[in-house]
Amino acid sequence: MVDSSKVEAGTGRAVKGIDGWEGEISGKPAANSKFTKLQIGMPMKQVTDLIGQPTDQGAYITGKAFIPFYFGADQHRYESVYKGQGRLIFAGGSIGDFSSGHLIWIIHNANESGYR
Repeated sequence: MVDSSKVEAGTGRAVKGIDGWEGEISGKPAANSKFTKLQIGMPMKQVTDLIGQPTDQGAYITGKAFIPFYFGADQHRYESVYKGQGRLIFAGGSIGDFSSGHLIWIIHNANESGYR
């Protein structure tokens, strides 16, 4: 995988994770990848405790944020980028408190630059 930011949802392997969370895994792990310790559905705090702080990170809203009376967990996403490892996408949490999100997508990429 050359550019993790251009990977489209639905192109990876669908996975059922912890507590029934559904997610996706794209690409192949780098040699000695920290990402192999992770499972879909893990809370963000547990992920950072296991593999450390990301090189870069940021949040964005999804189209579901504009649906009136939609109160689901997928109104926004939080992205963590790890140089030489790939990207992790979290859903859930609340605006201003992204740390309560859960891991829904693991994008393996040994060529990851580490920046969004």
